[in-house]
Amino acid sequence: MSDPKIVKLVDESSNRSSELPLINGTLGPACIDIGTLYKDTGHFTYDPGYGSTASTKSAITYIDGDQGVLLYRGYPIEQLAANSSFLEVAYLLLNGELPKPEEFKTFEHDVSHHTMMHESLKNFFQGFHHDAHPMAMLAAAVASLSAFYHDDLSVDDPADRKLAAIRLIAKMPTIAAACYRYSVGWPLRYPRNNLEYVDRFLHMMFEVPSEPLQMNPVAAKALDLLFILHADHEQNASTSTVRLVGSTGANPYASIAAGITALWGPAHGGANEAVLKQLEEIGTPDNVESAILRAKDKNDSFRLMGFGHRVYKNFDPRAKIIREMCHKVLAELGVNDPLLDVAMKLEEAALKDDYFVERKLYPNVDFYSGIIYKALGIPTEMFTVMFAIARTSGWIAHWIEQHETPGSRIGRPRQIYTGSDVRDYVPTAKR
Repeated sequence: MSDPKIVKLVDESSNRSSELPLINGTLGPACIDIGTLYKDTGHFTYDPGYGSTASTKSAITYIDGDQGVLLYRGYPIEQLAANSSFLEVAYLLLNGELPKPEEFKTFEHDVSHHTMMHESLKNFFQGFHHDAHPMAMLAAAVASLSAFYHDDLSVDDPADRKLAAIRLIAKMPTIAAACYRYSVGWPLRYPRNNLEYVDRFLHMMFEVPSEPLQMNPVAAKALDLLFILHADHEQNASTSTVRLVGSTGANPYASIAAGITALWGPAHGGANEAVLKQLEEIGTPDNVESAILRAKDKNDSFRLMGFGHRVYKNFDPRAKIIREMCHKVLAELGVNDPLLDVAMKLEEAALKDDYFVERKLYPNVDFYSGIIYKALGIPTEMFTVMFAIARTSGWIAHWIEQHETPGSRIGRPRQIYTGSDVRDYVPTAKR
C-alpha cells in the first residue's frame, strides 16, 4: 500500500492493476471504493450476502456489532428509548434532528390528519380469504396506495416525498388494524385522532362497538418502546430492498410494499413470529432442558429462534432495553400463559449455559418482542405486521435520503455465472 488512503490491487496474470481509494465515514471501518475495479482489471468482487460490502452512504443509522452500539442520527438507542416517543423518533429519522416543540406539534398534527383510509380501500379487504395472513394483506394494501395517490407521486418533488412519508407513517397502523379485524370478522374501526399514535392503534385493534376499551398504560408504553427499537436498523434486508426498488424510480408506496414482503421472511422480521411457534413446539417448561440439549447438538438440525444476531457479536443493545420492559409487562398485566412460562425458563437457561454464553447467543430483540406481543393479546400472525408499522419510519427515511443523494444509480448487482458454456441448439428429433 503506497498511500494510506489508497489500496493497490494487481492482477499478475494480466499485468493490470487498479488503485482503489479508501472512503471513511463518521464512524466505523473505512471502505475500499471498488467503483473502477472492473474497468481497470476486468474483475468483479464476490461477497455472498453482502457481509463485507457497503451498498450506499447513509447518515441515518450506525451499528457497531462488536460493541453492541446502535445510533439513530447519532443518538444512542438507550437514550431515545428512555426519553423519547416513537413519533419523535420517526421525526428524527426523517429530518436528521430532534424536533423543537412547535416542529413536533406540526408533525403530530400532520400525521394525525392523514390516518384515515380511503373508503374504497375498505372494500379491498373483501377480496381476501378470511384466513389470509395479515402480512399478505398489508403488503397488498400498501402497494394499492399508489392507485389512490397517483397525483402525488413525483419522486423528484421534495414536497411530494414528504407528503408520502407522512401518509405512510399515519396510515400504516390503520391498515394493520384493518388486516387484523378483517381476519377475525370484526367491523373496521376509524382512527380516533384525539389519541396519541400508539393508543390510537391499540383502540383500532381491540375496541368493539359494544363497549369502550380500557387499556393498561403499560401496554401503550411497551408498544411505543418496541416501535422505537424497531424503527430502523441500517442496511438490513428489507431496507436494502426498499432502496433497490426505489433506485428504479418506483413510487414510495410500491417501494415500502416491497420492504414489507422482504420483512415477512422468518430470517428477518418473521423471527418474532417464529419464536412463539417454537415455544408452542416446546410446549411446557419441563421440555426446555431437552430443547437446550438439542440446540447444542451439532448433529441435530434444531436451532433456538430468537438467540444471537448476525450483526451483533455482543448483546443486542435493543434486547437489553426490551428485556426490562418485558418483565415489567408480565408482572403488571399478571398474564397467566403457559407459553410465557416456557419463554422465561428458556431465557434463564440460555443466559446461564456456558455453551450460549461463550458463543454470545443471548436472547435478541425478536425473543422479547414476541413475548410482549403475546402478553398484550396480539395474535402471532400479527407480530411481523407490528414490526412493519415501526420500520416504515426507517424505510421511508432511507427512500427519501436515496432521492436526495446526488448521483444515485439504479441498483444492479453482478454475479458469477456457473451455468453451461456456449452450446448449439439441438433439434427436437436429435435430442
